[in-house]
Amino acid sequence: MPENETIAAISTPPGRGGIGIVRLSGPEAAEYAAALVRLRQPLEHGRARLADVLDPESDPELAAVEDSNTRIDEALVTYFAAPNSYTGDDLVEIAAHGSPVVLNTLLQAALGLGARLAEPGEFTQRAFLSGRLDLTQAEAVRDLIEAQTMAQARLAATQMGGALSRRVLPVKNDLLELIALMEAGIDFAEDDLSVASDEEIVGRIAGVRAPLAALEATFAHGRILHDGLTLAIVGRPNAGKSSLFNALVERDRAIVTAQPGTTRDTVSERIALEGIPLELVDTAGLREGQDEAERMGIARSREALADAAIVLMVLDGSEIVGVELGGADLNGSEPARPGSLSEEDRVLANSLAGRPALIAWNKADLAADWRSRAVAGELARFGLPVLETSAVSGAGIAELRSAIVSLATGGAAAEPGMLTSARHHQAIQTAIAGLDEAAQAVAGGIPHEMILLDLYRALWGLDSLTGQTTPDDVLNLIFSTFCIGK
Repeated sequence: MPENETIAAISTPPGRGGIGIVRLSGPEAAEYAAALVRLRQPLEHGRARLADVLDPESDPELAAVEDSNTRIDEALVTYFAAPNSYTGDDLVEIAAHGSPVVLNTLLQAALGLGARLAEPGEFTQRAFLSGRLDLTQAEAVRDLIEAQTMAQARLAATQMGGALSRRVLPVKNDLLELIALMEAGIDFAEDDLSVASDEEIVGRIAGVRAPLAALEATFAHGRILHDGLTLAIVGRPNAGKSSLFNALVERDRAIVTAQPGTTRDTVSERIALEGIPLELVDTAGLREGQDEAERMGIARSREALADAAIVLMVLDGSEIVGVELGGADLNGSEPARPGSLSEEDRVLANSLAGRPALIAWNKADLAADWRSRAVAGELARFGLPVLETSAVSGAGIAELRSAIVSLATGGAAAEPGMLTSARHHQAIQTAIAGLDEAAQAVAGGIPHEMILLDLYRALWGLDSLTGQTTPDDVLNLIFSTFCIGK
């Protein structure tokens, strides 16, 4: 993309609104802006100026007269002179009323003067190429635009402020010092001057690797905050799955009746729990389908169960029979057999072994405490957290939300500079792999010239994170995901 071109685009979303912005960036930005509107004062860096948006079909001579009836809108024009602008070039923003007609008129006029329509993300790409932002900060601009929860917005804001770059830079400097030390050792090899022993090199490699390993470990939580998770609510018919679903989304999203098999298809809703985007999926009750429609719904339920990152298994505590620990049946009759879950419940619970899952002992307002019943021992064997819930009274819903968040994050808290994208994670993994191979090479007595190759590979991984050595095709792919005008 030639840097000497002036680009233009509408920077506000499509549609009508109170305000719409046309943005220009490049060497002729100020000149074109002065020709697009009738300024009431000359442009000055960092100051907004009132201006009139003119009717494009008006007489040019009349348009130059301030009192003429050629105005179709009033606008604020803000000028930022290079290099003190978002893009590093001269940049002008014309804020008019958000009428598509007015904004398109301004844009088409700018293109007619010689500006080029900006590509998606080109303004931010110019900010990156001019050194105003590094690549992690540029990607955070897109993350902030796409944020759906306050936690995502906060995380993107810290990345835009350079939190990840500040976390990586000291590690990179330590790696550069090690590389320089070893390069010097090679240069002075003929003088029999030992600059660094193998023990020192291994120690320095370990010192560089440790903070990178800690950073790499943040990806599990950062990815969840960035992308969110899917939670499938499963169980037998009439266990209260839809009621719990409605309680979690805090509105009557799914139909609830006393008749088993009401839910015939999956119902999904996106919510946020402590800032984590969560796609809740209510599923049809798992049983032998009574008709074709229910069988199709159950098949989709099993697909949702297989695809979900977290599973919430719902048990109807009011229907499960068991014995008190003393041996007497709840109704005073002959004791029921120990272990009172249905076969369907046992099969489902066993299938969740090793997966992030939890059990809701539902309808707790109608059921006895599961801890004092024979079913407690059977539930314990599944090794899954069990929470008592009641969608009717609201009991246990807050605890259920907390348990879901804890299961999703592993109990880890968000921290500044954490990894949020697969590209960032891969870059750190590349750096760690290079360091590990370098350490192994030192232990194996490999010449320092070869060890340096591994260290340079680690350095390339860190450089690709912030953009110093990122190939053009990767840059184009990253910025093509932005919206036009940003």
